[in-house]
Amino acid sequence: MFNKILVANRGEIACRVIKTARKMGIKTVAIYSDADKQALHVQMADEAVHIGPPPANQSYIVIDNVMAAIKSSGAEAVHPGYGFLSENAKFAEALAQAGVAFVGPPKGAIEKMGDKITSKKIAQEAGVSTVPGYMGLIEDADEAVKISNEIGYPVMLKASAGGGGKGMRIAWNDEEAREGFQSSKNEAANSFGDDRIFIEKFVTQPRHIEIQVLCDAHGNGIYLGERECSIQRRNQKVVEEAPSPFLDEATRKAMGEQAVALAQAVGYTSAGTVEFIVDGEKNFYFLEMNTRLQVEHPVTELITGVDLVEQMIRVANGEALTLEQADVKLNGWAIENRLYAEDPYRGFLPSIGRLTRYRPPAEVAEASHVVRNDTGVYEGGEISMYYDPMIAKLCTWAPTRGEAIERMRVALDSFEVEGIGHNLPFLSAVMDHPKFVSGDMTTAFIAEEYPDGFEGVTLVEGELHRIAAACAAMHRVAEIRRARVSGRMDNHERKVGSDWNVRLQGQSYDVCIDADQEGSTVRFEDGPELRVSGAWTPGDQLAEMTVADAPLVLKVGKVSGGFRIRTRGADLKVHVRTPLQAELARKMPEKLPPDTSKMLLCPMPGLVVKLDVAVGDEVQDGQALCTIEAMKMENILRAERKGVVSKINAAAGDSLAVDDVIMEFE
Repeated sequence: MFNKILVANRGEIACRVIKTARKMGIKTVAIYSDADKQALHVQMADEAVHIGPPPANQSYIVIDNVMAAIKSSGAEAVHPGYGFLSENAKFAEALAQAGVAFVGPPKGAIEKMGDKITSKKIAQEAGVSTVPGYMGLIEDADEAVKISNEIGYPVMLKASAGGGGKGMRIAWNDEEAREGFQSSKNEAANSFGDDRIFIEKFVTQPRHIEIQVLCDAHGNGIYLGERECSIQRRNQKVVEEAPSPFLDEATRKAMGEQAVALAQAVGYTSAGTVEFIVDGEKNFYFLEMNTRLQVEHPVTELITGVDLVEQMIRVANGEALTLEQADVKLNGWAIENRLYAEDPYRGFLPSIGRLTRYRPPAEVAEASHVVRNDTGVYEGGEISMYYDPMIAKLCTWAPTRGEAIERMRVALDSFEVEGIGHNLPFLSAVMDHPKFVSGDMTTAFIAEEYPDGFEGVTLVEGELHRIAAACAAMHRVAEIRRARVSGRMDNHERKVGSDWNVRLQGQSYDVCIDADQEGSTVRFEDGPELRVSGAWTPGDQLAEMTVADAPLVLKVGKVSGGFRIRTRGADLKVHVRTPLQAELARKMPEKLPPDTSKMLLCPMPGLVVKLDVAVGDEVQDGQALCTIEAMKMENILRAERKGVVSKINAAAGDSLAVDDVIMEFE
């Protein structure tokens, strides 16, 4: 077995590989850019080597820099993680020439299947049904428009060397095809160093289901079930689960056998994933093969008990698989939610900054359930603008899908993140959405259910009662503490009133609290009577309560006269007042926000790539105004209504912060 492995990646996947290597008794080497000097993967590894400036195209994907780190560290093998150089045949070839093992497939398999254009041609030649498209190289935007018309809109423009949603655009007309072609090329060049683009038909209402395969160099190949990856935004997976709630055993077997046959046809070894589009009749079509470890591999590990990273390392060491297909049993259900540094209330735009608070839920590995968090950050660490915005993968496992979802709900509510925008509220909303709960979703789920973006969650009456009861009990505890500190009461239970008014989400409830040593009974006027218990004390930012015999986890902040409560995707101001205070509060005027309707504000920290208008230009609704680049993604900002540009405050190349005024209108 190898003595030392270099992990040619960063973030959570580098940390995840290091954990398995450590378990196997293998020493690890991390690589890092200037931006990652204090990163978690650097701290976890046995040693670390600096490889260049923050941009990935000057550090992590510069083959010469990585090869120099391998040589200086004496690493015998390299695990590439995903992204960066994981599917780069030139990197695999450089390793082979240097006599260093690649923990991945051979160069030939990467060339045949890692390139999306080549892989689709091979699949077609092998008689595998594929999505209609144009597999040749596209020279310019005019040719992209012509091809798109021949295929028929809508179409998908994709980076040949792409992955992770980078360099992908959906176009519904000529204008979007033209814009999408250039943006896809730019993103592909920045992310992968390869700007080749191809076009295929965009199939509406599909499900995205992928098969995990594992092959060795001795002719053995198996599949380890499937993953459902239909909850996507901008072609970037957000929620994954295993198995799929849609497949039956016959379809699973057919897809698995086809995936293994395709892998073995190109001499594939190591772990890989064959992705399919599956329609409502369970017809499946080959989409692409990812010749690497997938982001969502933990859900497969949780339902099979197979450590995929360990298997990859053993295959790279020349060992034969010890598992046969009959040994693979799918046990229970696993769900993965990707925690992104992005603001769901601002159209999911990237967010950067310091993690002033980062407290994941406690990891659990019990027979009844599992909570797993693969992460690459820590409290006090910096979220950089240079890399992918994913900072953690939260996974739960339980014997049934319903139980796994409920475990995930509690885990999401228990996850504390402050200092940056993040998508935890959105993930909670998805876990409660009827379509997800029923398993009846497609890749169009987010576009269909949140067409105007995510604006938070409106909780149902029953949930509001539970939160109101908990907050009333918590407020009573805080009032007793304040009275004792101020000397207004002795040590006897007292004098703090029992009648309160709780206002949240536009609702007002009059309640009466009857407290005892075990908790409180909260009675709603003309409503329910709820029992509340929990160990919350004033100052705690997380309240783990039990209300009406069911768990309720609240993130707690302080506001004047009450709390800021975040739970189940909702962000609420909860005011708890005496009846007199409530009466007076109803007479107070509301403060209106400032008028920014005639300004274009920067929605995220980023770089101005270009300006599409000038002072004096008349713009129309939907017209492109400027392009902002952040975390390797280009974002085109458009006019919301007709107007005339009166002032421009930024220029191409400027770095902007959130809410900086880019331009103003008459």
